[in-house]
Amino acid sequence: MTLVELTDVSKHYGNIRALEGVSLEVHAGEITCVLGDNGAGKSTLIKIIAGLHQHDGGVLRLDGEEAKLSSPREALDRGIATVYQDLAVVPLMPVWRNFFLGSEPRKGPGPFKRMDVDFMKKTTHAELLRMGIDLRDVDQPIGTLSGGERQCVAIARAVYFGAKVLVLDEPTAALGVKQSGVVLKYVAAARDQGLGVVFITHNPHHAYMVGDRFVLLKRGTMVGNHTRDQITLDELTRQMAGGNELDDLRHELQRT
Repeated sequence: MTLVELTDVSKHYGNIRALEGVSLEVHAGEITCVLGDNGAGKSTLIKIIAGLHQHDGGVLRLDGEEAKLSSPREALDRGIATVYQDLAVVPLMPVWRNFFLGSEPRKGPGPFKRMDVDFMKKTTHAELLRMGIDLRDVDQPIGTLSGGERQCVAIARAVYFGAKVLVLDEPTAALGVKQSGVVLKYVAAARDQGLGVVFITHNPHHAYMVGDRFVLLKRGTMVGNHTRDQITLDELTRQMAGGNELDDLRHELQRT
């Protein structure tokens, strides 16, 4: 089932072309990887899917219907959750408080309503456990968790609040090998729960470990769109590194 489809989508800021003619599909239970270096247009693409910016040209479809998202709230209401690289968490607050931040359940009559702390703690622990994250103490400040664990809490939160599409902005960018592996495991867990995942990255090795579809961007244009059975890791890495440009550079740098 196609959850999100972009067809020849473009975005301009004045005379600056941020995206031109980009197409991609996000299917339930699959991971679509968007690869590109800095300035390739990955951030603009995220903002269009997340409802921060509207596209100028082309078509965006959600569940087969043409759409133009007017705000992140509308995107969230349509089941699209975006986890940004800097993570919107409050480091000194406990894990359970961050899990429900902005959506705290309350109990009690009328003016005596108060936060249902017990429910939030139990639910946070249970949902993290369901994703394979066993935190002994959800009271610990989220800032004491590793970068990979914080990413995983954000993923579990999106799953709990009913996301159908999960957009991940460079979730492994600032992490070492072991922590990156932890995050990739939970990205795969979200996929296995039926979500459509958009995985933004500049690392072809991480992308190929979990990806079903690969879209390559360069200076705002799409230079590749492949399914997993159409491309090898070596070819993906070659295209990501510049392909023919890299061959030309190698030739120029050879000793005469």
